[in-house]
Amino acid sequence: MSHAIKPRRVTFDWKQTPLHWIPGEPTATHVINVLHLLLPAGERWFVKVFKEALPLVTDERLLKDVKGFMGQEATHSVQHAYVLEHLAEQRLDTTAYTRHVEWMFDVLLGERPPWGLPVTRREWLRFRLSLIAAIEHFTAVLGDWILEADALDGAQSDEVMLDLLRWHGAEEVEHRSVAFDMYQHAGGKGAGRYLRRAEGMAMAWPTLFYLWVVGARYLMRHDPQLERGRYRFKDHRAAARRGLLPSWSSLHAAMPRYLRRSYHPSQEGSLSRAVDYLAISPAAQAASGTTTRGRAGTVEGPAAAS
Repeated sequence: MSHAIKPRRVTFDWKQTPLHWIPGEPTATHVINVLHLLLPAGERWFVKVFKEALPLVTDERLLKDVKGFMGQEATHSVQHAYVLEHLAEQRLDTTAYTRHVEWMFDVLLGERPPWGLPVTRREWLRFRLSLIAAIEHFTAVLGDWILEADALDGAQSDEVMLDLLRWHGAEEVEHRSVAFDMYQHAGGKGAGRYLRRAEGMAMAWPTLFYLWVVGARYLMRHDPQLERGRYRFKDHRAAARRGLLPSWSSLHAAMPRYLRRSYHPSQEGSLSRAVDYLAISPAAQAASGTTTRGRAGTVEGPAAAS
C-alpha cells in the first residue's frame, strides 16, 4: 500500500516543560534527552547527503519519497534544536557535547573522504547512504517503542515532550523504508551492495551506542539540579524494566535483524499505529490547521495556523 510522506510544520511551546520532564526520573529523562543532542546535526547531515545523491535517483516514486523524507528530517532537526535552547535556559548547556557531534557529521562524514582516504567520491557517497540506512533502522525501532511506551504517560511525563517524541517517532516509522530503498537504488550492484550495507551497520550502531552513553553521562554530570549526577547502567536497566526506556539489549537485538539478507524496513514497527498517532498529535493537528487544545503547539486553530 502506498503512503504519501510529507513534512508537517509543527511547533511546540516549551515554556512550562521542566528540566526533569519525567518527574523523579533524571536517568530516564536524560537518556532520552540525548536524542536532542544527536539529532539536529545528524538529520541536517541526512538531508545534505540525500541532496548529493538525488541525481542518482531514476525512479519517480522513490524520488517523491526521498523529497518527503528530506522535508521531514529538516523539520525534526529544527524542533530538536529548540529543545537544546530550552535546556540552556534551564542552565544545562550542551554546547561542549554538540560541538563534537557537529564535527563528526560535518567534517568526518562530510562531502569528501577524511584524511585523504583513497576512496572515490561515488563510493564515499554510497558508504554514507549505507550509514543513513542503518541509523534509520534504529530510529524506526525507537519510533515504534515511543508510540507504545504507555508507562511514560503513567509517570506523568510532560505532555509537550511526549508529543514531540511521538510525532517524531511516528514520522520515523512512516518513512522507515526510504533510506534503505535509497541505498538499494543507489548503492551499486552485486555482492558489494550487501557488504557495504553490513559495513554501514557495523559502524553505525557501535558509534550510536557510544555517543548515547557519553551523552547521557554528560547530561547527568552537568544537570544543575543534581549534586552528583552520573549515568549508571543499572539505573538504565531499572528504568527500562518500568517501561520508561528501551533496554540496551532490545536495541542490540535490532542489529542482527538488519543484517539478514532478506531484511526490509517494512518489517519494523506498525505503520497503522504511526498514522493513528499523527491523526491525534496536538502539534500535527495544529500544523494541519485542525483545532487543538493544551500546550503541545503554539497554534490552537485554523486561523492561527495560517
